Amino acid sequence: MKESEFIYLQIANTIEEQIKKDVLKVGDKLPSLRTICQEKGVSLSTAQQAYFELENRGLVESRPQSGYYISFAHKHFRNIPGTSQPVVAMNTENVDDIFSAVYLNAGKADVLLSTSIIPPELLPIAKLNKAIVNATRDLPNSGINYDRYGNQKLIKQIALRSLHWGGELNANDIITTSGCMEALSFCMSSLSEKGDTIAVESPMYYGILHLAKNLGLNVLELPTNPVTGIELEALKKSLERNQIRLCLLVSNFSNPIGSCMPDEHKKEVVRLMEKHNVPLIEDDLFADLYFGNQRPTSCKTYDESGIVLWCGSVSKTLAPGYRVGWVAPGKFRGKVAQTKYCHTLYSTSITHEAVGSFLENGRYENHLRKLRQTLHRNSLQFQRAISEYFPEDTRVTRPHGGMHLWVELNKKVDTVELYNRAMKHKISIAPGRTYSLQNQYNNCLKMSFGMVWNEKIDSALKVVGKLARG
Repeated sequence: MKESEFIYLQIANTIEEQIKKDVLKVGDKLPSLRTICQEKGVSLSTAQQAYFELENRGLVESRPQSGYYISFAHKHFRNIPGTSQPVVAMNTENVDDIFSAVYLNAGKADVLLSTSIIPPELLPIAKLNKAIVNATRDLPNSGINYDRYGNQKLIKQIALRSLHWGGELNANDIITTSGCMEALSFCMSSLSEKGDTIAVESPMYYGILHLAKNLGLNVLELPTNPVTGIELEALKKSLERNQIRLCLLVSNFSNPIGSCMPDEHKKEVVRLMEKHNVPLIEDDLFADLYFGNQRPTSCKTYDESGIVLWCGSVSKTLAPGYRVGWVAPGKFRGKVAQTKYCHTLYSTSITHEAVGSFLENGRYENHLRKLRQTLHRNSLQFQRAISEYFPEDTRVTRPHGGMHLWVELNKKVDTVELYNRAMKHKISIAPGRTYSLQNQYNNCLKMSFGMVWNEKIDSALKVVGKLARG
């Protein structure tokens, strides 16, 4: 062994011991390579070798233009939740009471671990305020007129950003909406009738389930892997049986389990939709919140026939209250445009102009870069806290983006009861039961890490973990 090789292994082993002894904790940033060179008296290549060795051991991770951070792979939770096996049934149970308790009573909690909302501290409010003022100045008549065709600045920027993921959209492909849920609603209303069946992942965001139910649709919940998303074989069999009129998938960093479909799966899903002539509504709300080097592709990336209706928004990344969303409906544009006209006539003018300008001047991308770093750090901190405070047999997902963790507890734990006990401590969690129309996921819960990490959050997780232990 060469002396330089021995030195880099010494450095790596020393840091590993610090990690194991919790001197360095999950999310902590390691000294820069230059600092290691100065402190250890080694060359840059030796320092790089040491960090590469730690990375290969699964102890640290590299973040572009940021440095090396302690990861979580070295201990605990080697097992993540398995592929879901949802109840195959069309009858639905009413979970509105549970949903109301969790979401409508969230204001009574001091710590919100349940809602997928970025807090004001992580948003560029001053710059957004300036964008609103500029919008009233730049728009005709200060923006009080109807926006007949949608804000063209916003539409152009959405089309340009689609180049990042291979969408290659143009302005004529896009219809603006008041948020992503309205986009999903327009798509579902345009392409289905009461009694039709829509296939979704399971577990699935309650708002989508509630919307489908209110439209009189039967919801077919399909098995879903917490890493790769919907199980292709289950989807294929359902399509072959002619059970499905529509399919709705959250392809990237889904709510609640955080799965991200691999490119090959996205291609195959689109191929299946085309083969069976079944429209695919793609909810791509969280794709910009990736932790890796680049934004993942979408199903729309591989859509050559116009079968995919791609929906998005800035509600989870920039400005929830501005209600800025969109849809690229493919070959169904005429139907969706007619539905929008019947329901809302026109789009909001001032907030859409402000967000369009924010995207145009590059401020959005700068904001996203900081937000992604914060969310990535938070996800590691949550996993570290769960590993320390929750029962040993707990399973938790390890998402590569978004803001959600899916936690699976022992079958004996009822997370609705756990929610009620946690609320006595003014801590709000999201029981897994609310993410299905069937009686399942009673021992699961979703946690959102889109917040400012602090001791208060850590303490709240400690309380929930203690309650989960019984």
